[in-house]
Amino acid sequence: MSFFESYQRAVMFFDAKDFITASRLLADLVAEAGDDLALRLLLARAYYHSAQLTRAEAQLRHILDTDPVHEYAHLMLGRTLQRLGRSGEATRYLRLAAAMAA
Repeated sequence: MSFFESYQRAVMFFDAKDFITASRLLADLVAEAGDDLALRLLLARAYYHSAQLTRAEAQLRHILDTDPVHEYAHLMLGRTLQRLGRSGEATRYLRLAAAMAA
């Protein structure tokens, strides 16, 4: 199966809300093409929606290390940290996302 076919399959599972299967497929794709931030963001979203929050956090931090002004990554990291019970830390990222959106 080609990279594109694998990507389409992962998106199909994501759209069907089978986030665990989507995250497994996307993790393989990220391992193959790790410099693609959009792919990493989709993986982070799949992790978030399947409650694999520490994995989502790791992907989002990688995205922000590469692109510190990625507004949606700030928002997602803030929400992920909130779900992890780290509200104090989340505030910083949520405020940054809000400021970038304004």
